[in-house]
Amino acid sequence: MVEAVTDSNFDEKTKDGVTLTDFWATWCGPCRMQSPVVEQLADEMSDKVSFSKMDVDENPETARSFGIMSIPTLLVKKDGAVVDTIVGYHSKEQLAKILDQYVQEA
Repeated sequence: MVEAVTDSNFDEKTKDGVTLTDFWATWCGPCRMQSPVVEQLADEMSDKVSFSKMDVDENPETARSFGIMSIPTLLVKKDGAVVDTIVGYHSKEQLAKILDQYVQEA
C-alpha cells in the first residue's frame, strides 16, 4: 500500500526503516506513469520498505525543504535520513535495485 502523506506528518511517517516517498502532482504526465510502478513495488516490497506519496501542490513545504524542483521525484530515506533522490521516471526493476541496496544494509 502507498500511503498519502502531508507536510504535517511526513517526518513522522518516514523516520523508521527504509522509506520511499513519491513526490507528484495530478497534472504531471510522467508522475502518472510512475505511480503504478510505485504501487507494484509497494505490493512486492511492503515487508521491507514503507511507501508513501505526496502531492506537491497540496504540500509545498516538504518539497521545498528538500529542494525538489522536478517531479516525479522519489525520495529514499533510511531511519529518517535521506539516502537517495531519484528524479524522473524509473522502471520497477531500476527502483527495486536501488531499494535493495538500502534494505540489505539494514
